Amino acid sequence: MKLKKPTIICVDDESTVLVSLKEQLKRVFGDDYRIEVSESAEDALEIIQELNEEQVEIPLIISDQIMPGMKGDEFLVKVHQMKPSTLKILLTGQANAEAVGNIVNSGSLYRYISKPWEANDLQLTIKEALRRYSNELELNLKSENLAKNAEAFFRFVPNQFLELLGFTDSQYSEVQLGHSLEKDLTVLFSDIRGFTSLCELIPTDSIFTLLNEYLSHMAPIIYKHNGFIDSYIGDSIMALFHNPEEAMEASLEMLKALKVYNDKRIVESGIPIAIGIGINTGTLILGTIGEEKRIQTTVIGDTVNIAARIEGMTKDAGRSLLVSEHTVKLIKDSAKYQFKLVPQQDIRGKVEGIEIYEVGAERKS
Repeated sequence: MKLKKPTIICVDDESTVLVSLKEQLKRVFGDDYRIEVSESAEDALEIIQELNEEQVEIPLIISDQIMPGMKGDEFLVKVHQMKPSTLKILLTGQANAEAVGNIVNSGSLYRYISKPWEANDLQLTIKEALRRYSNELELNLKSENLAKNAEAFFRFVPNQFLELLGFTDSQYSEVQLGHSLEKDLTVLFSDIRGFTSLCELIPTDSIFTLLNEYLSHMAPIIYKHNGFIDSYIGDSIMALFHNPEEAMEASLEMLKALKVYNDKRIVESGIPIAIGIGINTGTLILGTIGEEKRIQTTVIGDTVNIAARIEGMTKDAGRSLLVSEHTVKLIKDSAKYQFKLVPQQDIRGKVEGIEIYEVGAERKS
């Protein structure tokens, strides 16, 4: 479908003025713009509404001030409310300072030109207005593209991670290999149990659908409790929290959400999902790794390794949620959680010297 030309609208209650103005504009701008005219502000507003419905651009409106009914200043203020990016020129010999001030303050008036106008002066003013509109349109488009690119970037690299490294949003381009920082954080690992076996029971093309559906239930809970996801590793989630209690709250809510999700899965496919969650708190190192063409953020250290191993213990211990003593000791109101020390014999490949606690699915009231 051929796009309609952008439209310039001229409004004046004197038909002879409109005819002269339209002919002058058509000679100079008619190849690139359609020229619409109206003898009243009310009719012009209807034209604008119709053009909006047709998604036609209106880069410029030229209006007289003294007209029956709605005056030019009131009209251009309404236009600004409807089309703030449209430029506005007041073309009249009878506008007072109050009317002009009203449009400048409330209607973002571009220019005021007195009648009778000089043809060359009007043409140059309109050319400059159209050039400005085009430039602003291009800048807005570039800004939208930058915002979209930034949004896409943060789907791969969490901005919370970069903020922890000390970078503000205006400094992200300065991130280089080797930036690192030690930080005390709580690490949450979660993993779908028996995922390999589960994949053998469902069609290959449904595996990613299952994963994305499951993650879409879990991830918002982590964000809700002020955590952020460092990485997805296959069917595993690694998330970081400043506050260990928020990691606890997120974990318990994830298990509740999983139960609701499984109720739906049982009806649809008969195959529920089980997960294990392991939590540990301590000092870790955040940083960037990779090479010149591919940089990735990561966290390393014993705190991370222990959290991963604790998650791995959930299957052997037959529990859904296990927490290290380092995390339990930092929770201020630990009495509201159902912490229970896991006997060492219940865990194969235990983390030496660290007590591990199971957590009930419900908080104490």
